[in-house]
Amino acid sequence: MVHQLLTKKSIEKLQLIQNSAARLLTKTRKREHITPVLAELHWLPVSYRIDFKVLLLVFKAVNGLAPCYIADALSSYTPARALRSADAGLLRIPDAPPKRIGESAFSYYAPKRWNALPQHIRKAESIDIFKRQLKTYLFNQAYT
Repeated sequence: MVHQLLTKKSIEKLQLIQNSAARLLTKTRKREHITPVLAELHWLPVSYRIDFKVLLLVFKAVNGLAPCYIADALSSYTPARALRSADAGLLRIPDAPPKRIGESAFSYYAPKRWNALPQHIRKAESIDIFKRQLKTYLFNQAYT
């Protein structure tokens, strides 16, 4: 998974902290592989957890539950002609990310991740349903 809201090094450091916390809680030895432990704890790896938080913000913005400045950073995708995807709940991805910060711009990264979600998750009827479906989706991506 490519994730650019933080530097790769920052994410790696956070992942090491999460791994250490998992080892401490489960008394897992340092030499044992941590992925099964994280999965057993139902903890998303750090990069997936960041995606979870970003996508939750997008869901709130799309449904009028987020502050205006977040909603203003996103815009709905409107196809040039009538397509079946017109009601898919897609967001417009800016043509080019800002050069200095690449994909880290929320207005670029968030719609990209949002549009990659299955439609049934984007169209969830409540925030609780969205969170449950999103965590399941990301968990399956991380551990299968």
